[in-house]
Amino acid sequence: MRLRALLDTPSLGLRLLGGEDELDRTVRGVMTTDLRDPSRYLSGGELVLTGLAWRRAPEDSERFVRILAAAGVAGLAAGEAELGSVPDDLVAACVRHRLPLFSVVEDVSFASITEHVVRQVSSERAGDLAAVVDRHRRLMTSGPTGGGPEVVLDLLGSDLDLRAWVLSPTGRQIAGSTLAGAGPELSAGTAARLAGEHLAAARSGRRGPHRVTIEAAGAPGGATFSLFPIRDDGRDLRQTLLSDWLLAVEADAGDWPEERLDLLHGVTQLIAVERDRRDAARTVRRRLAQEVLELVQTGAPPAEIAARLRVAAPVLLPGLGTAPHWQIVVARVEWEDGDVPGGPVAQSLLEEMLVDPGTFGPEPSDRIAVAHTGDEAVALVPLPVPDEPGDASAAGLHADELLSVVQEPLGRGLADDGRLTVGVSASVHSAEGLRGALEEARHARRVAAARPGRVCAAGHEELASHVLLLPFVPDDVRRAFTARLLDPLRDYDRRHRAELIPTLEAFLDCDGSWTRCATRLHLHVNTLRYRVGRIEQLTGRDLARLEDKLDFFLALRMS
Repeated sequence: MRLRALLDTPSLGLRLLGGEDELDRTVRGVMTTDLRDPSRYLSGGELVLTGLAWRRAPEDSERFVRILAAAGVAGLAAGEAELGSVPDDLVAACVRHRLPLFSVVEDVSFASITEHVVRQVSSERAGDLAAVVDRHRRLMTSGPTGGGPEVVLDLLGSDLDLRAWVLSPTGRQIAGSTLAGAGPELSAGTAARLAGEHLAAARSGRRGPHRVTIEAAGAPGGATFSLFPIRDDGRDLRQTLLSDWLLAVEADAGDWPEERLDLLHGVTQLIAVERDRRDAARTVRRRLAQEVLELVQTGAPPAEIAARLRVAAPVLLPGLGTAPHWQIVVARVEWEDGDVPGGPVAQSLLEEMLVDPGTFGPEPSDRIAVAHTGDEAVALVPLPVPDEPGDASAAGLHADELLSVVQEPLGRGLADDGRLTVGVSASVHSAEGLRGALEEARHARRVAAARPGRVCAAGHEELASHVLLLPFVPDDVRRAFTARLLDPLRDYDRRHRAELIPTLEAFLDCDGSWTRCATRLHLHVNTLRYRVGRIEQLTGRDLARLEDKLDFFLALRMS
């Protein structure tokens, strides 16, 4: 449909304020937003509806309109409810950027305009299926009472007999159908596999939807899923892929007609509206984290930091009677070419990773505040004060648990040019401890960075070990040290298939016990003694000496 057609519908309550020469623009969709910068959610051709909550000063209008014009939106419709009328500075900015501007009277809801636009657009694209999109759009744009993503998925099930789920990039289930008799739930393992397949397919450049078949009990040929990205805004995938949701539909979309594919694309746009709303709700928590981080890093007095924490506690843990304990998690995303900032991606990933993977829905992340600077993100995680010493519910986060679910899907999304490293501090109970906790988390992250792999994490408990020293050994020193000790053994193994390196690892792991090591390797003790003797002969070291054992141990750790 064209913008001109909107003025021909009196029930919409639209009044043209500028851009009469641009009314033949084609409208391909509609988006409601009050974000100050909605560019990442725009793909061009939208009618943007706004309540003007983003406008704090007259100069904000120029910036907002410039962003919309650069994104190629069809037009802007501003509600009069917030300010009583559309401000002149917004009218002037739209004139400068040749962006058609409408005002929306107070008694007409954005949901009514959205419903009308979608009905017109969908009727041109999807025939009878447009009625389903209309219902989705109406429910999703009617605010919290609309029911959220679950309502959209229920309509897919009831109208099109499709089972679908909204998943995070780590495979956590954000939403699923609530219809009775809809079939078995999606298992955590299957969800993580789907997320990994989606990330890998997108990084390889394949266009969605991506088709995946997964072996399942009771399904001899396996279950087939089609994976749709929630957003596709044309930006570098590395900026969005690891933080955006996906729609998993249990069906093979390979033989679908264009009308049904268009319909599912419309559904992903609706879910993107919900994601936008949830992202906007995180603004306060992110600001709190940024303020605390800046105070800690600049060495502010503990009393000032404590005052800021008292503000943060009720926002992150509503109804909390006493000040919580705190834990800091640091994450860093780095790309090999270095031209994509990793901080925003690390921020979104932490907000996802720090949620219990078994938790359903998006709301649990509302208790996590994450800031970012450069390629690093820092999370301020509140922990309930333990009722009794040793209370497990307040024990805090552990690095290995954070990785247990997310390592496989995120590793595939990082592909061969990205890396995520995470460090976790111990819990602290006061503002005085936050500076130390931040440094502790950063040290732990550097320990993780010294390890192989695309996704690595380390916790505070490792900082009391020798491994704390390893990340700070220069690379050339590492290579020289390990080569001097291990290369003779590797060469011998390669020529004779003697397995001297595995034997050395097992011998040190068994604390030099001949009997335990021989049992582990299923060898006779004399055979083990022969191999150890060969190791000593090739390296000139004596495995009966503590110093030589330690050198071998460190060389294996650094190799």
